[in-house]
Amino acid sequence: MTKLKGITWNHSRGFTSVVATAQRFCEMHPGVEIEWEKRSLQEFADAPIQHLADQYDLLIIDHPWAGFAQQSGILADLSLHLSTDFLEDQKNNSVGMSHLSYSFDGFQSALAVDAATPIAVYNQQFFSNQAVPKSWQDVLALARKNKVAIAGIPINLLMDFYMFGATINAAMFENGNVIDVESGVIALEAIREIVNLCSEDILRWDPIDVHNYMAENDGIVYCPYAYGYTNYSKPGYGKHLLIATDTVSFNSDPLKTVLGGTGLAVSSASKNLELACKYAEYTASPLIQETLFFDAGGQPGHRKAWLSPETNRRCANFFENTLKTLDNSYLRPRYNGYLHFQDNAGALVQEYAIHGGNPKEVLGKLNALYQESLNQARS
Repeated sequence: MTKLKGITWNHSRGFTSVVATAQRFCEMHPGVEIEWEKRSLQEFADAPIQHLADQYDLLIIDHPWAGFAQQSGILADLSLHLSTDFLEDQKNNSVGMSHLSYSFDGFQSALAVDAATPIAVYNQQFFSNQAVPKSWQDVLALARKNKVAIAGIPINLLMDFYMFGATINAAMFENGNVIDVESGVIALEAIREIVNLCSEDILRWDPIDVHNYMAENDGIVYCPYAYGYTNYSKPGYGKHLLIATDTVSFNSDPLKTVLGGTGLAVSSASKNLELACKYAEYTASPLIQETLFFDAGGQPGHRKAWLSPETNRRCANFFENTLKTLDNSYLRPRYNGYLHFQDNAGALVQEYAIHGGNPKEVLGKLNALYQESLNQARS
């Protein structure tokens, strides 16, 4: 018996999807066993992949690890193990920059089996006889009625900071600064305003918490941006069916949210590397993405699944309603060392959102963290 071990994150979107593809793959390859383990969403964001790559053959990863993976070599370069035709199909059928996000200096660290960015989501029942927000001012007006929530933990508020910067076309992570001062102040003030119109509970909520609350309760009926989960747009997943849609306009432009999603990577230390790559290829293939992977709760990364009338029929047109936002999403930095910034910068944004203060001082601290992350990359 040949056994592969994988590590993913603890949600139907991240776990049951790959368990299903593993089960079928093993049925087609007698003598092969694939065992998936799961960890929390926070652990998924925090755990160093160099430790996980020593323990697991297969890893579901976040694309900001791409630069570290390229430099360290702890993950297999899939461009050396998968056919040119297959990778070309992945590239040509990417949702937004999902496929590109795992490529760094020509090193393909993962396959984009899952595509996501923050999108708007609302309780269908509440909006059955009134308009869904179209502008940022509409969102603020609804928030003043205690009907709005966002994911307010540090990492998500940092993504919101990037979002506002990208929306107003600020130059970010250039010339030694995270963002120019004027744009940075606008972003911080927008975050502070919406946070202070929401319940304090959101400061402990990640996107799953937002969706779970809205799916099971009546008070919060709208979220202007949270990493999307097609599961909640399927009948029966929650008490309330949640409808996903593109983001509202901020000033005159749609909010440009920050690309997320996950990739399926293979450890370079795997004793069964070619077999693991074969499974990764199977899971990312167009047919499996559109059928088995989606059927089992996954949120596909292949564009064919997003354009499919059948997948859209089964999730209240989640894919059709949000593809524009996915294609417009911002690709955050991925250089080796970046994660030092991401791991620490969100707390500064959250502190300002709660207590206020001098936004220029916050920007100065963010710039200092940015320099530290660049220095880590050089060391």
